[in-house]
Amino acid sequence: MRTWALVAWVALGGATGALAVMSNGDDDGPSATQPVTIIGIAVLSYLAASVVGRRRFGWVAAGIFAVLVVLADLADIPKTVVFLVAAVLLTVVGLVVRPRATVPQALALVGYLGAAAGALLLAPRIGLAIAGMALAVHVVWDVIHYRREAVVDRSLALWCIGLDLVVGGTCVIAAVAG
Repeated sequence: MRTWALVAWVALGGATGALAVMSNGDDDGPSATQPVTIIGIAVLSYLAASVVGRRRFGWVAAGIFAVLVVLADLADIPKTVVFLVAAVLLTVVGLVVRPRATVPQALALVGYLGAAAGALLLAPRIGLAIAGMALAVHVVWDVIHYRREAVVDRSLALWCIGLDLVVGGTCVIAAVAG
């Protein structure tokens, strides 16, 4: 991938993250639900792509899970319930059809989403900081997959790097600044 394309995908992810932070709609600033939602969509997209066995499916999955989040909001269903149901279904199918590809993604989902969702149970500022850090640390997962050209398209991994850094970093800064 050319340098300009690499920078463009990261910048596009960062711009998406900035829009997500600005459109939060809460006068008090970001809440822990924002990084939890982004982590949920990201890890489920990686898991779905590994189950299907097509790297490009990561983009499709990201769109599907984003729509499911909106529908859950409209139906007043907690996003964590949607994430849990999708994670269980994908993991069960993945363990049957592609176990070697599914296990690392399912474990990453438990780690990242578990840390972020657990942050929802804490005091707001502490929860925001932990959820933001979980999202920012997800960049490591994105970089690993970018470098290995594995599981998802490199463009999705790069876009996620920008998104994760901007939203995760903003959440941590907002939590510390209080």
